[in-house]
Amino acid sequence: MSVLDQKQTHKYSMKPESAPVFKNLSSDLPSGLVVFLVALPLCLGISLASGAPLLAGIIAGVVGGLVVSVLSGSQLSVSGPAAGLTVIVLNGIAKVETFQAFQLAVVLAGILQLVLGFLKAGIIGHYFPSGVIKGMLAAIGLTLILKQIPHFLGADKDFFGEMEFFQFDGRNTFSEMAYAFQHIEKGALIIGVLSLLLIMGWDNPRLKRFAFFKFVPSALIAVLVALGLNYFFKLNLPALTVGQEHLVQLPQMDTWQKLVNQLSLPDWRALQNPDVYILAVTIAIIASLETLLSVEAVDRIDPLKRVTPTNRELKAQGVGNFISGMLGGLPMTAVIVRSSANINAGGKTKASAFTHGVLLLFSVLFLSPFLNQIPLSALAAILLVVGFKLTKPSLYLNQFKLGWEQFIPFFVTVVAILFTDLLVGISIGLAIGVFFILKANYKTPYFFHTEKHKQGEVIRLQLSENVTFLNKASILLTLHHLPDNTEVIVDGSKSTFIDYDVLDAIQSFKVNAKERNIRVHLQDIPEVISTNAH
Repeated sequence: MSVLDQKQTHKYSMKPESAPVFKNLSSDLPSGLVVFLVALPLCLGISLASGAPLLAGIIAGVVGGLVVSVLSGSQLSVSGPAAGLTVIVLNGIAKVETFQAFQLAVVLAGILQLVLGFLKAGIIGHYFPSGVIKGMLAAIGLTLILKQIPHFLGADKDFFGEMEFFQFDGRNTFSEMAYAFQHIEKGALIIGVLSLLLIMGWDNPRLKRFAFFKFVPSALIAVLVALGLNYFFKLNLPALTVGQEHLVQLPQMDTWQKLVNQLSLPDWRALQNPDVYILAVTIAIIASLETLLSVEAVDRIDPLKRVTPTNRELKAQGVGNFISGMLGGLPMTAVIVRSSANINAGGKTKASAFTHGVLLLFSVLFLSPFLNQIPLSALAAILLVVGFKLTKPSLYLNQFKLGWEQFIPFFVTVVAILFTDLLVGISIGLAIGVFFILKANYKTPYFFHTEKHKQGEVIRLQLSENVTFLNKASILLTLHHLPDNTEVIVDGSKSTFIDYDVLDAIQSFKVNAKERNIRVHLQDIPEVISTNAH
């Protein structure tokens, strides 16, 4: 176990957690309720878009809340079905022909994630550049705002929580908005505007000084007012009543037995189908990457700046996907939208994520008639606030002040995610970030010291403590620009590691330098490595 993992494991062991969990229930319970209100339509919408049974998304959300939150080391991340996996699920079900065969792929993906956790693959999460992570948060906030506006106006027929630029109905993010402004439902807009004003007013710092306003979440008040107002429209102003397609649509399971009957087991006969294994590997890799990105982002916006043990997170997600697949649920990841809503609502510990899981399960059994009357425009108002807090103008300004090397990867990530999807956008942002890293290593010989020199005098190149392959280009650039007829000492006395590629380049230069009458001396370069390199 690495020193980092040892620190994290100690920090997030179960004994130290027990007291803070109960200590912060006054914050975590209301926050869990807000996350539940946001997660419910997201789970249903992702199920519909994936071509899976409607209950599959709820199952994944419940497992994410009740199982993953307990096993995870993250205090604030919330797990459930992710919009980023929608296309993979849709195509995967078609490829393996039945949903039960797809369940088997999810089970196998969970096992693979568990293995990745034990292999300590979670360390990958520590290598995402900060500019790219901040760009991801800003892009998700911006996308949330753009995607929720049609729901806010009552004119969006796509699933709630859809985040990709190109939509299933043939429109894109911007053409959908243009369509929505031409087909506004007045009742939904009135409810949306009132909900947004209530949330903004309720969260005013002056009101938060009073215990009632601090404990009762603004999202709950907005939803209750929206329910009452839509009921008033139905009785008195039918023309303003929000249409059924713009309300929450939770399947009704009024008894435990009906719920159990909706669960399904994987089709074990599909173990003979090679496509199941390919799909399992795809789900495991994509879900793991999205999870690592999400927990890294959550740690950055955590007010307490806690650090999630990433290997433990992969194991928790693996167990979660295994159970979800066994019960008939969708694959899951740590999800930044729900996690951001959790932080925005004042969540302090994993008790909030667990609470949201309990409420999801409870809602399926007892609350579907009530919840199915909630207008989506009220929930859109909640996500508009979450989105704005993720993509505040000050974030762009602060990144710009850090310089082009930080701003360009950040801005490219924002634009790429906005016009594609999360994983494609992140990949483009990472490519730009790596380019700037390589460019900096090529141009800046920061790892060793050179002195101004005249032709004929001795030049000493002091290598730094760690010299990696990224430094190769910079070293070669400096060596090849040395004047002819000089004497050069390459000093490795302060180096604890010199990459093979760098040694090979130095040795090659030493041989070729004779043609320019440059005498090269190697000092404290490890003999065994220099011999191998030679």
